[in-house]
Amino acid sequence: MNTLFTPYPLRSLTIPNRIWMSAMCQYSAAPDGEQVGVPTDWHFAHLAARAAGGTGLILTEGTAVSLEGRISPYDLGIWNRTQVDAFRRITAFLKSQSTVAGIQLAHAGRKACVERPWVDGGRRLAPGEPHSWTPVGPSAIPFSDSSTVPEALTRARIGEIVQEFAAAAERALEAGFEVVEIQGAHGYLIHQFLSPFSNHRTDEYGGSFEGRTRFAREVVDAVRRVWPEDLPVFFRISATDWLTENPDDDREGWTADDTVRFAKELPAHGVDLMDVSTGANVPDAKIVRGPGYQVPFAKRVRTEAGMPVAAVGLITQAGQAQEIITSGKADAVLLARELLRDPYWARRAATELGGEVRTPVQYNRARP
Repeated sequence: MNTLFTPYPLRSLTIPNRIWMSAMCQYSAAPDGEQVGVPTDWHFAHLAARAAGGTGLILTEGTAVSLEGRISPYDLGIWNRTQVDAFRRITAFLKSQSTVAGIQLAHAGRKACVERPWVDGGRRLAPGEPHSWTPVGPSAIPFSDSSTVPEALTRARIGEIVQEFAAAAERALEAGFEVVEIQGAHGYLIHQFLSPFSNHRTDEYGGSFEGRTRFAREVVDAVRRVWPEDLPVFFRISATDWLTENPDDDREGWTADDTVRFAKELPAHGVDLMDVSTGANVPDAKIVRGPGYQVPFAKRVRTEAGMPVAAVGLITQAGQAQEIITSGKADAVLLARELLRDPYWARRAATELGGEVRTPVQYNRARP
């Protein structure tokens, strides 16, 4: 029987356990100059601590494929050599701890150009303000009432962004990453194309399910072409915009049924696992939160589409995470804020449940 501590094989990789770290923005890179988008000592310390704590797979924060693809001026990026070289230090340390290093490739689209959350509540940067730029999206529909109206992408620019994802994947491989995850969730650009709430296009990239998923498929295909055959590709999705699931909301959005349908298509495009989250494309959507509230969506994908999944969403307790794996609801759990609170969560879970994760040799041999 699979447990939290059972290794998980994917293509040529064997991830040492099912306790994985979800991508979480740190807003700690330089906003301009030669070090823009470059990982800093903060990023190293942040990720290294969770590797030393026994986490099996660590995904970087959403790492922008271009300057305009950042959600804030302080995000990480992987569009140049300086960024690649800085990431190598991080991936080398993670590997030394037997942790698999993964990178989430992202383009923020219409959600872009915001302050750090702890500065004025993460307000939108006004046009012309230092470090600001004009966001883009599938349609000229702002993310919220306070957001800048994005420029609707032309077909030519869509093609350029597809190639930016591929180029970013090539750089990620050079930087030492062994898993690449495509960010198609949380209101980022790919999600904006998927959802009829934010995609009002009338060309081949809009309208029908086939049209709205076209950009996502093109990105996946472009990344898979340059990513080694023996290494896995993940796709992160928001299983629902939380509109159709709310009987009091008559707006049209991306649904759980859409997610299952799309998940059935992705293996043929070389995707190995779906990271199933929800929401963040409709600011005022009513989300019903609670412990493990997103796990049922992951279970649906695994059961109905037959695709490997990782589950997220208020997973905090060791027993809770263990039950998700042993009952077959997901193949792995992705912890977020709980790992911020406790970098050694995996070690604590192993102690509580009688499992085993790697402990740094320095800790095993330490003497008072």
